[in-house]
Amino acid sequence: MIKGLYETHVHVSDLEKGIQFYTDILGLELAHRDENRPIAFLWIGKNKESMLGLWEQKENLQTRHFAFTADKEDILNYSVKFLKDKNLAPYNFLKNGTEKPMVFAWMPALAIYFNDPDGNQLEFISVLEGEGKPEWGILSYEEWLEKTL
Repeated sequence: MIKGLYETHVHVSDLEKGIQFYTDILGLELAHRDENRPIAFLWIGKNKESMLGLWEQKENLQTRHFAFTADKEDILNYSVKFLKDKNLAPYNFLKNGTEKPMVFAWMPALAIYFNDPDGNQLEFISVLEGEGKPEWGILSYEEWLEKTL
């Protein structure tokens, strides 16, 4: 029955700044803005495959985590520079000061993290080919390659 996740919603402290971040910085497309409430919806992907809802919450902001699907090669070769060029700080899941993407061996998937202006934790992720190896933990892509070749 379930084939995927179509939409998710996050709180932002300022709707205008949130729209600007997600459209101008990350390249999402504004789909609809509610004229009666501080809510906006953004398309993710060219074919309206999924949507992100932004809800302005001035007080008691509760941050969330969600991940954008990305190509493996983009994550490996472009994501860190892309984020830094946008004045965003990339980090890996271990938060060990390394800006390189890491592999979750249990999936397996390659991922890099960053935050939006309100502290929502965002992620670029690409599921890798092959079987998961939970016993390998979280490791660098280079270590993943060494172990899988």
